[in-house]
Amino acid sequence: MSATVESPTGWARVRAWFDVRFRSPAAIYGLIVFAAFVTIADDHAESVGEVLVSASSSLVVFFIAHVFAHTLTQHAEHGLRHATAEGFRHGAGMLYASVPSVLVLVFADAADMSVEDASELCGWSTFVVLGILGYFAYARRRANLVMRLLGAFSTACLGLFIVILEYAVH
Repeated sequence: MSATVESPTGWARVRAWFDVRFRSPAAIYGLIVFAAFVTIADDHAESVGEVLVSASSSLVVFFIAHVFAHTLTQHAEHGLRHATAEGFRHGAGMLYASVPSVLVLVFADAADMSVEDASELCGWSTFVVLGILGYFAYARRRANLVMRLLGAFSTACLGLFIVILEYAVH
């Protein structure tokens, strides 16, 4: 008798897609690092466009470093091509997670907002995304609503604290 492997439902596929892109360690790291880059760029940029280019290019460099590190540590076991492809897949969350913040900066640029206001709005978007991720992390643990909300708030606050630490170091 052979076991039947069920194909994942549509919702399971969406959840898996979302998890790889937004709920991976690389994604959360990318989200926090991008917010820190925006905060750092805020100090010297003269336009929101400059902030966007500076933060985005810095994140891409970190992504390339991540792919390189993954490839270097895995190629002996899996081959160069496979290790590199896995490095791209594993690190892609770093880039995907920055999308909400990038969209906020594009909106801020189109609305002719000041660099300071755009940076603050980007910080709030990071806070919201981290809060959502925290909420669902507690939901997966089947925490009650109060704990989910406290967890969401705590997660968002801790993430922004890390952004502030990163900014203070640079």
